[in-house]
Amino acid sequence: MRFAIKALATGAIALAASTIPAAHSAPSGPTTRAETPRPTPQSESQKAREADYEKAEYLIKADKCEEAIPLLKGVVADNPKDADALNFLGFCHRKTGKLKESLAYYEQALSVNPKHKGAHEYLGELYLRMGDLPKAEGQLKILKELCPTGCEELEDLEADIADFKANGGKLP
Repeated sequence: MRFAIKALATGAIALAASTIPAAHSAPSGPTTRAETPRPTPQSESQKAREADYEKAEYLIKADKCEEAIPLLKGVVADNPKDADALNFLGFCHRKTGKLKESLAYYEQALSVNPKHKGAHEYLGELYLRMGDLPKAEGQLKILKELCPTGCEELEDLEADIADFKANGGKLP
């Protein structure tokens, strides 16, 4: 009986803790999504790289892309096949108006992982910013193939394309 009560109390505490926001949660800003769960770092250098990635993600959510870029470049220098970091580099360069650099990073991310939904979404958004609706719709088509039952990236790009069309070919 005592075991059952203790288990029930432990479960209730865990449930309550899961509903309380973390004291150091990231600010709300742009949605950042890693394509897959990040691998568990095995070495000290991997732990440092992952810490930089997490700091960069926090900065992106706080709309501080300029500060995130050097951290992400360090992550990519250590692991050129980190599609998530490449995607975020594309995102940050797009947000800071460096569209050519943004395009190059999205292309790199997709060369590493051609099914990276976040990179397809953000590349579509870049194409809209460049005024190239057909290329944005091409990214939407790819997302429809990657997400036959729907996904957040697909929904977001669909909404951005709809807004673009509703505003006469301009972003709101």
